[in-house]
Amino acid sequence: MALDKDVFAGGVAVVTGAGSGIGAGLARRAGALGMTVVVTDINEAAAAETVAAIKAAGGRAEAEKVDVSIPEELDRMAELVFARHGEVRLLINNAGIETVGYTWEVPTARWEAALNINLHGVIHGVRAFVPRIIASGQEAWIGNLSSVGAFGQMPAQTAYIVTKHAVQAFSECLYLEMELKKLPIHVSAIIPGMMRTNIFNAEGGEGEPANASGHRRAMFEMMRDYGMDLDEGCRLFLEQMAENRFWVHSQPEMSEQALGGRIRFMQEQSPPVMPDIARQIAAD
Repeated sequence: MALDKDVFAGGVAVVTGAGSGIGAGLARRAGALGMTVVVTDINEAAAAETVAAIKAAGGRAEAEKVDVSIPEELDRMAELVFARHGEVRLLINNAGIETVGYTWEVPTARWEAALNINLHGVIHGVRAFVPRIIASGQEAWIGNLSSVGAFGQMPAQTAYIVTKHAVQAFSECLYLEMELKKLPIHVSAIIPGMMRTNIFNAEGGEGEPANASGHRRAMFEMMRDYGMDLDEGCRLFLEQMAENRFWVHSQPEMSEQALGGRIRFMQEQSPPVMPDIARQIAAD
């Protein structure tokens, strides 16, 4: 029996951006393990769909509309959850968007959205929930959505890559803070490889430069055709979190490749290397 079936057999889970993609997959998995899942998303209808799926499978869940780009929304959410349930055993800071376009062509509003959702949403999710988790005195688990992109470079996806490098660094420091304070709160950097989600769907490109559509479409098709099954990846994530691992992967071999490239890049202090996929998309 996998350890997650014991560790996450009860208690409350909060998952941001759980209306679709990895967030929805993690919420469904937590529900299947026996947790009461607070499904949060800026899209109320999408959050309700995830809740319906969890309940249809025999689980417990509730939906809340939350815009993680607004710190006060996360404060409100933390207060609501603890007033209603008195605890949070699993916090997944997942909400994120992909942004495509050359750095100087991405509009200000889209840059700010990427930073506020992908990075500040994680930071303020921790800031809002952790004091209450500490006060509860219970053991808890926090997973922050990093990415294999946190260890490399990708032109025309700069906004996303910047935020994931930052989330990775934030998670590493947070892990050490928990250790320094001797708190029973386990921190994980969740590192998806290529998974079958809709992060590159056409609708997600609203506010991007018009010439970004080809890049977005190529990435969407690649993830659709070669991505890992979403539910399988989310199962692996929670199994590894239950083992109190900091590094949590969907595809360890993909992570190892990215990390190996990063190590060589820093040791050699060479110029950044153009990813093959970037050359291919540019040629198309």
